[in-house]
Amino acid sequence: MTDTGIQVIARAAEILRLLQAIPAGLSQTEIADRLGLPRSTIHRILGALEAEGLVAAGMPRNRYRLGPEVARMADGARHSLVAQVHPYLEELSREVSETVDLSVLDGDQVTFIDQVVAPHRLRAVSVIGASFPLYCTANGKAVLAMMPPAIIARLLPAALPPLTGRTITILADLQENLDEVRRAGVAFDIEEHTDGICAVGAALHGVPGAPTAVSVPLPVGRFSDRQQHIAAALRRTVARIETRLGRSASGRGQLPR
Repeated sequence: MTDTGIQVIARAAEILRLLQAIPAGLSQTEIADRLGLPRSTIHRILGALEAEGLVAAGMPRNRYRLGPEVARMADGARHSLVAQVHPYLEELSREVSETVDLSVLDGDQVTFIDQVVAPHRLRAVSVIGASFPLYCTANGKAVLAMMPPAIIARLLPAALPPLTGRTITILADLQENLDEVRRAGVAFDIEEHTDGICAVGAALHGVPGAPTAVSVPLPVGRFSDRQQHIAAALRRTVARIETRLGRSASGRGQLPR
């Protein structure tokens, strides 16, 4: 393949990642402006992507969104990811004796795609397919911390509504919290989404497709004394998964700036 062909593929990937981050869609002009590419180049690439079902143009104002073929490909990729990661989720669940979840960025939320349920009678469990906000969950904050500021701004609501008395509702405080997530490698939800439930989450870096996180939710009564133990076990598991997937931690699967 020529250098020109490789460049076209790279630009097409940039367009798809940008549209993934903005489900409402963008016009050709907006795509060109955000990526800093000539409009004629964007027009040609969008035409090719639309012919393959990877993007679709619709109302209002002929805005482009991800096409149906992307959903089919994403579904296949999720099944492959779950098959590879599930044994590690089981091992982590046995090590910490808690439920373990696998989730992916889905629009402006995180959605559970796999789960290993702990044997406790009192446990934190959500069904596979359930979606949750990014700003007040451990897996959501772990995913947000992977993102550049421009993408974070697009993913967050204009206001951060309080779901409990401990929800972070001030953007500057959330940004400070995300800085700590980046330093620590894990995110904490200390009754920020649901009263009585805490969680530890960590992003899987370099995973193809949507940004992905592993999280461990548990009742607050078991959290305080075990917070650092669970965080350390989660870090080790994430590192092993990344090694298993053969990805460089520098890849990080980030969306375009």
